[in-house]
Amino acid sequence: MNKAELINAASEKSGLSKKDTESVINAAIDTIIECLAEEDKVQLVGFGAFEVKRRAERIGRNPKTKESIKIPASKVPVFKPGKALKDAVAK
Repeated sequence: MNKAELINAASEKSGLSKKDTESVINAAIDTIIECLAEEDKVQLVGFGAFEVKRRAERIGRNPKTKESIKIPASKVPVFKPGKALKDAVAK
């Protein structure tokens, strides 16, 4: 499912127009991105949690040359599904 299909499905379930639904979905995504940029955790009970994890600096290898490469530390967004989401998928 892509974003347009998500908007269509949510519009049908909510009874809102597609334009209104698109605005709501875009606002939700933008808000999640802004919170993660500030390293805040976004927790949606029953669905899951978005948060930022830090990856430490590490040594990697170039598979072609076998040369060691220093991989710098970084921050990455992660999603941890909630129990209700896990249960719904497992059915």
